[in-house]
Amino acid sequence: MTDLYPAADDREVLREAAARHTTAVRDVEAFLRRLPEVPDPADLTEYANLITREEQARVDRQAAADAAGLDFPSLGTE
Repeated sequence: MTDLYPAADDREVLREAAARHTTAVRDVEAFLRRLPEVPDPADLTEYANLITREEQARVDRQAAADAAGLDFPSLGTE
């Protein structure tokens, strides 16, 4: 039988994962605010690294949500 409510530890892991994801998204926003009109190769590399980090943080957050029992069917259309 599945517990109706996630364990406190699972919720804390989820909160921490969400905080890391929030930080990663804010870092992308900060980068975009200071991006020059004509990005150079270093800017493109930095952006790619930030997006990669943000996506990994999102995946980690989703895994923590699943572990806490907050999984749900896909929201995509079929």
